[in-house]
Amino acid sequence: MPASSVYGLADKDNFWQMGDTGPCGPCSEIYVDLEWRPGQPARVYSQADFEEMAESGRFLEIWNLVFMQFDRSADGTLTPLPKPSVDTGAGLERIAAVLQGGDDNFHTDLFTPLLDLAGTLVGKPYPGSMEGVGASYRVLADHARAVSFLLADGVYPSNEGRGYVLRRILRRAVRHAWLLGRKEPTLAPLTGLVVDLMGDVYPDLVQKRAMIATVTAQEESRFLETIEGGLGRLDELFATGGPISGEEAFKLYDTFGFPIDLTELIAAERKVAVDLAGFERALEQQRERSRSAQAAAAGPGSGAAVNDDEGWVEVGGGVATFVGYQHTSAETTIAAFRRAGDRVELLLRDNPFYVESGGQVSDTGTVSGAGWRVDVDRARKGARGTVVSGALTGAFEPSAVVARVDESRRRNIERNHSATHLVHWALRDVLGTHVRQQGSLVEADRLRFDFSHGGPIGPAEVDRIERMVNELVWGNDRVTIEEMAYPDALKLGAMAFFADKYGDRVRVVRMGPSIELCGGTHVASTGALGLFRFAGQGGVAAGVRRIEAVTGPGAYGAVDQLEARIAQAAELLKAQPDQMARKIEQLLAEREKLEARLADALRRGGSGDGGDRQTVEVNGVTVTVGTTMLEDRNEVAQEADRYRDKATTGVLVLFAETGKGAIHVAVTDDLVQRGKKAGDLANRVAAVSGGKGGGRPNLASASAGDVSRLGAAREAVPRLVAEWLAS
Repeated sequence: MPASSVYGLADKDNFWQMGDTGPCGPCSEIYVDLEWRPGQPARVYSQADFEEMAESGRFLEIWNLVFMQFDRSADGTLTPLPKPSVDTGAGLERIAAVLQGGDDNFHTDLFTPLLDLAGTLVGKPYPGSMEGVGASYRVLADHARAVSFLLADGVYPSNEGRGYVLRRILRRAVRHAWLLGRKEPTLAPLTGLVVDLMGDVYPDLVQKRAMIATVTAQEESRFLETIEGGLGRLDELFATGGPISGEEAFKLYDTFGFPIDLTELIAAERKVAVDLAGFERALEQQRERSRSAQAAAAGPGSGAAVNDDEGWVEVGGGVATFVGYQHTSAETTIAAFRRAGDRVELLLRDNPFYVESGGQVSDTGTVSGAGWRVDVDRARKGARGTVVSGALTGAFEPSAVVARVDESRRRNIERNHSATHLVHWALRDVLGTHVRQQGSLVEADRLRFDFSHGGPIGPAEVDRIERMVNELVWGNDRVTIEEMAYPDALKLGAMAFFADKYGDRVRVVRMGPSIELCGGTHVASTGALGLFRFAGQGGVAAGVRRIEAVTGPGAYGAVDQLEARIAQAAELLKAQPDQMARKIEQLLAEREKLEARLADALRRGGSGDGGDRQTVEVNGVTVTVGTTMLEDRNEVAQEADRYRDKATTGVLVLFAETGKGAIHVAVTDDLVQRGKKAGDLANRVAAVSGGKGGGRPNLASASAGDVSRLGAAREAVPRLVAEWLAS
């Protein structure tokens, strides 16, 4: 560069520091003249012209090199660094804009395809600048990239941490698509183009293409269900002319899914303030209500906060040491205790009881002394180690004790915990490496495992995963557990999720192809699981699935219960279990035939009668008597309507012999006008069998007291009609 192209702007503009204190130094900023084109001579400006044009945006800064020379102290003293360096940072999009002759980062091949597709989706092309609605197109293009990379990196929409950042990005984009008139998922199709544009450099995008599109579409659809109501509520608030209160901002967040920064953004466009402090108070109040509700639901002994400072009686002092990895029982002494009624809390020097952590529930068991026993039903983390507690039997006297974990329960817990590692590996192998553990619960009778995934697992995939886990069980691989430095564990390929904070040394659990960091207890070999069975699956949150499963005795019990149900079904079908499918097919075929026959009868206007209708004339009235298979009152009414439409001066009497029996009487309108009611005749006929009934003047039904006497009632119909007409 010629000297004429270099300008010195002094420390005000050419000195970089991270804060008031810390590493800092002079910097060189490299600019490009956006109006210069290749082939033109370099332009020379005065210092004043350069500064003016830099401020106006004529020049684009593409690179900054900071010469890290000093450490600034609180009093402003600059101390030379022992190892100075150059901290250099360039903008990829800015360099691309310069090389492609563009006047803007968005007018490069990194963004223009996304802007074009956004225009196609909304039905209006990108206007070419930030003016007007142009900013909305840029938001869609930029956010499509951000969402794609966040999802590929294992971040899922949620209301906490990185997941909430992702959700805010997604919902801000939905709002901009809404402003452009688009009321269906827009980012989802854009993420596919992001993969096409950048997948050759970032292969994770290609591997997770379907998941990225699915999760994005689900999150967009969820917000689209509430955005109209939220925007409408904002318009109502804007109409009042005042600031948006914290309570209203929280309602927008809680009811309509509006992140607070989205509310702030929309309010700023209308020059309306938002009470952020009030919003935070309302949010904290909700969290407190949630915590209180959880504590109340859990009840005593649930792990709620305990005052560990009062009431302790020191026996020998010291802290509790966990020996539960090696032993399920220990002969030990009490370091301290305290009592509350018939419950005792103990701090044991050697403690074999595992305390709930990492999803694995706490152990239970007993602590026995001379003439007394505590049935341990709770273990919790205390200031000096694990505290165990339970109901006391006998006269308590601190002494040497024997602490015993319920070994059968512990073994079942270990089976289920080891199964979570195996199923985690199988899920990733079958569904994809986007699967990451999002939570778990390991109990004695079941396991629950939450993981990142966009939708339900299909039956074929469930079968494949279950078989893969069982093949690992049958392989009976030895489970190895060792402590090592955290970087060494990562080199082994150990999975470390949740953004957990790990120490310098970690516990690595290996079983078959699974390698995970874990502090829980496990089986000695995979064969100890015996059998693995899925028990169900469901959704927990957007992009998070949950499976439940059983192992060992639980899996055996599930199979045993299933066999009992099959045997019961076989007995009802009067078929051997291996013939059940054929028997069910036969029954379904017979049902289809019967349904077809019934539909045909109804279509032909029949009443489902047995074809035995008889017609007689009684004193100038046509009386039709028959049987019917119809049981539904609406269908009987339809049949009566068809009869009255065709008949003149007539009576229809139908006998239903199925079930408890019934009698239905329909009367034409001219008889009703003469004062003859169907209910009166129905009661006369029903009385023969000991029944009674009622209904409308033109249609009535009665029950049969004794079904076996319906034949006598039918024979009496002509006589009873004559009496009815004469009354």
